[in-house]
Amino acid sequence: MTIKILRFLIGIFFISLFFIEMTSCRKQQDFFKDSSAMVVFSRDTLSFDTVFTTQGSATRLIKVFNSYDQPILLSKVWLEKQNTSKFNLNVDGIPGRTVTDVEIEAKDSIYIFVEVTINPDDPVSISPFVVEENLFVEVNGNTQKVILEAWGQNANYIPNNTNSNGLAITTCNLGSLSWNDPKPYVIFGVLFIDSCTVNIPAGTKIYVHGGIANNSLGKYSDGIIYVLPNGKLNIQGTKENPVIIQGDRLEKEFSDIQGQWAGIRFAPGSKNNIIRYAEIKNSIVGVRADSASQVRMYNTKIYNTSSSGVIAEHCIFVAENCLFYNNGGNAVQTEFGGDIFLRYCTMASYGNNQAALRLSNTRCLDQFCNTFATYPLNADVQNCIIAGSQEDELSFLNKSQNQADFVLKMKNNIVRAKDILKQDAYPDFFDKICNSCISLKPSDKLFRNISKQMYQLDTLSVAEQRAVPIPLITKDIEDADRDPVTPDIGAYEYQY
Repeated sequence: MTIKILRFLIGIFFISLFFIEMTSCRKQQDFFKDSSAMVVFSRDTLSFDTVFTTQGSATRLIKVFNSYDQPILLSKVWLEKQNTSKFNLNVDGIPGRTVTDVEIEAKDSIYIFVEVTINPDDPVSISPFVVEENLFVEVNGNTQKVILEAWGQNANYIPNNTNSNGLAITTCNLGSLSWNDPKPYVIFGVLFIDSCTVNIPAGTKIYVHGGIANNSLGKYSDGIIYVLPNGKLNIQGTKENPVIIQGDRLEKEFSDIQGQWAGIRFAPGSKNNIIRYAEIKNSIVGVRADSASQVRMYNTKIYNTSSSGVIAEHCIFVAENCLFYNNGGNAVQTEFGGDIFLRYCTMASYGNNQAALRLSNTRCLDQFCNTFATYPLNADVQNCIIAGSQEDELSFLNKSQNQADFVLKMKNNIVRAKDILKQDAYPDFFDKICNSCISLKPSDKLFRNISKQMYQLDTLSVAEQRAVPIPLITKDIEDADRDPVTPDIGAYEYQY
């Protein structure tokens, strides 16, 4: 090789380095660097609608758009759960759970491929019913996210391919159907029961995936069992095999978390609904019965709700041998009148500032209830415990001047009350309204262990042998025999 040729090649080499450096600098300088920069995703939720019955995988994609006239740099794309994630990424050809420095040319786009691998036979702590995670993308310091969701456990998904806020209707032409599959039922979104009686036999487990969003349904828009006027719910659990209805997060840390789903709601006019031996928990409201509906509840527990355990509005509501506790609102709340029957129930309202039992014949039409409507209330409360950490665990709202619009039949209850005795309307509450009732004092022995949420009666409980027999109610919440002559007040009969 001559010196002349060598000099020529060296010159070409340095010229190439110069152009590479200039190109690199140009690209770095040309990136759109505005702090408000955002990319556009082809969807905000990437759903894997496959229900896995055996271990397997599936891949979906999302397109990421750069709408600017300059290239942008995705400084980081990553999965929220990293090494514990069920998902894997491929970002514009680069695999990994974290990918950095991904360029998108001006007015161009890239693909992010997402793969999920699931074994539905893994325990729910590893593979929950709905596997959810966030995919994050960072541009110029801004972080955006896409929700990833897949079906984990082998279950009956209702519906099986719907995203959050999805709607599903169960109907059977005024006939009936039974949820009698041994696999759990997972409700995703809002389930309407219309023109159908849904029978739920003993041992059925129902998990509801939901939350709160704003749409035409109001704030409770996701995670609802909504029984329409021509629908009916017939829950028939047993002591040995109760029906469980709760949120779908079964990890230990979620066991006491309130408000994970919206609750069960009975629309105006829904008749003859039965709930027997059920546990309804971790919702916003446990059960809401709207105007002119009918709900009868037996041997049922409603707890860990962020709002009231029961809201009964202008309806027929019956509860016998039921336990309501750890409710963010009232344990039982009645509004705008109706016919309310509570017998052998325990309403324990500890740790919040709402009364255990609220009885109202009024619907307030403004914030301060200056304008209102009333409807007659007939409340029959017998052999119940109305207790909590406040001095008053019974609340009345009566805006009617007609005595017949607020009729209370209360007998042999244990009530924590103080200020209500001072009101002009109820000066002789324990003498004439609540017959043979016990005014609960803070020093009185009542429950076995409140801190551990054990609402069976204490050995020295003031509730023992203070009830009066009620025909046809001969068992307690646990199906134990009640004393035929001097039964105990509340949901539990003391067991010697």
